[in-house]
Amino acid sequence: MKSLRLFPALAATLALAALIVTSAPAAAQGFKWWLSEQYIKELGLTAEQSRRVEEIFQKALPTMKTQKATLDASEKRFEQLVEGSDDSTVMEQVNVVEAARAELNKTRTLMLLAMRKVLTRDQWAKFTALHQQTERERQKAAAAAK
Repeated sequence: MKSLRLFPALAATLALAALIVTSAPAAAQGFKWWLSEQYIKELGLTAEQSRRVEEIFQKALPTMKTQKATLDASEKRFEQLVEGSDDSTVMEQVNVVEAARAELNKTRTLMLLAMRKVLTRDQWAKFTALHQQTERERQKAAAAAK
């Protein structure tokens, strides 16, 4: 009976994880906007700003790679446990997975915050608008491909 009560929470956790992984925008998956001619031109980025943002990215990259490997390993272990372990063991692993995901997201967020600080307020406003436009275009293209 206990396993039946935990199943909806487990299913919801898996669905949310799948949604996050599949819906992550290209910018979140490694698009170096600070090196893109379009972004440089539209934002008016200086060579120094591009260099500083790249430096921030390169500094965070090793940590994010390590954290991503940890997340991947914990998700793999979770998938193995779902197949044949008791609910309490599975739920303990859910906590491990989500803690690993939180650490990766925290590092990424701090990196993005540092990048944002390199931009002026006007550049940040333009960046936000450009990013939103790019996302809308990506979503339209994805919808048209279906």
